[in-house]
Amino acid sequence: MKNISIKPNHVTESTSSAAQFCRTAERKAKHGPASAFAVLLLLLLMLTACSRYEPVALDPTYDAESIPETSAISINIDETETVPEETVPEETEAAPEEIDTRVPTKVKGIYVASKPLKNEEFMSKFWDIMDQTELNAVVIDIKDDYGKVTYDMQGVPALNELNSIEVSIEDMPGLMAKFKEHGIYTIARIVSMRDPHLGYVKPEWCLTKPDGTVYRDGSDYAWMNPYKTEYWDYLVDIGKACARDGFDEVQFDYIRFCTERGAGDCVYDEEEVRGRDKISVITELVQYLYDNLRPEGVFVSCDVFGTIIQSQLDSRSVGQSYSTMASIIDYICPMIYPSHYASGNFGLDSPDKQPYEAILGALRRSRNELKKAREEADVRQAVVRPWLQSFTASWLGSGNYMKYDADAVRQQIQGVYDSGYDEWILWSASVNYFYDGLLSEAEGEAEEVRIAESRAALPPEEDPANEEETFPVELQEALDGDELRPEDQAVLEQDGPLVTYQ
Repeated sequence: MKNISIKPNHVTESTSSAAQFCRTAERKAKHGPASAFAVLLLLLLMLTACSRYEPVALDPTYDAESIPETSAISINIDETETVPEETVPEETEAAPEEIDTRVPTKVKGIYVASKPLKNEEFMSKFWDIMDQTELNAVVIDIKDDYGKVTYDMQGVPALNELNSIEVSIEDMPGLMAKFKEHGIYTIARIVSMRDPHLGYVKPEWCLTKPDGTVYRDGSDYAWMNPYKTEYWDYLVDIGKACARDGFDEVQFDYIRFCTERGAGDCVYDEEEVRGRDKISVITELVQYLYDNLRPEGVFVSCDVFGTIIQSQLDSRSVGQSYSTMASIIDYICPMIYPSHYASGNFGLDSPDKQPYEAILGALRRSRNELKKAREEADVRQAVVRPWLQSFTASWLGSGNYMKYDADAVRQQIQGVYDSGYDEWILWSASVNYFYDGLLSEAEGEAEEVRIAESRAALPPEEDPANEEETFPVELQEALDGDELRPEDQAVLEQDGPLVTYQ
């Protein structure tokens, strides 16, 4: 595993034009007329041009209206003496720049649920695989899909008050030490807005139906109300504990509004909404999480739907703006599983059966959207680290899917590289991976050399497949007003369905 430390580049530039001007003036004075007027003129020039301080108008605190009418330099003129009086501001020590001590890693990772981590047979094989392959990172459940924190987390009183801890990882300090021993980058997965547990013990934080009852999706899971800022602090406290316990990164999943059937009927308190739409409040939440966790020394990442990239409909439905979120966090992780794209996307008849082309098409959109954002504003952008498919999507029905194997996984990884990106994570809910599709550590290092060559095949930015979606005027007006009718949605789904599963 290669760690790349990025340190601030301090550049000091010293210019001495004023001093040079002074020396020149002095040389001319020695050989010029020695009149009192010349001496007076020389003194004036030296006092103004040779000052060590910048002109007051260049000071960041400059206020033209506050400048007194009298000069800071007063001159008494008589036959014998010129007396300058210079008011010099006191030098103050500049505030030290914040130094980023975090060490980034070029992640090649897999997701592992919490329960396998206590299975001795699984873990014995796991350490060998991590040592023998190019894998160098792991994403593990900390706040899982059921709303439970998976180890005895200390320092978060609300977890005990809400009975939110259900220990699956019995020895977290020992496990973290083992990860570090094997050089594994650790990512804490925190499932955010979907939380079945809190639906029973903290209903006031949940989405509610018009009758006041807690909304539940098709799996009978409750969802949190993103406008409830008390819940934001709950997430922050869990993230801070992960930082204290040694995680390198905190990753927020389900950081979005619910799009399941019936979620559109949920009601919100206008005093909490304060006119903010879905994208605005999710953006505020992401910024809040980053601002509070960044000082803890961890990287911060978010999982997002791949379909939000260049899709106004999906973006507004879930509240995720790809380019905006990328301008806030350290890593953005689009879930671009080929199975999640309908026929016709990227010009493909069956994206699930064309894994390389599907990944390439999805990440072309990513490149184009982020490039457009950079052209509109000079912003820092997150590293793009996509989730790749390591499962078979049999639910798509006969003829619409293929059985995924090592080759399908490798094709997706190559699609990442050929799109100009370097990092990836494999997803399998059952934690069954095609390890024979992975390279050895040495082979992985050698491949990095070949990646540069493959990037010569990058598609042009103006590729038609990357154009932003456009709608008929009537549908655009409905979309702008967030008043989409079912028949409108059916038409808009020609660009790909609104995915309601992960």
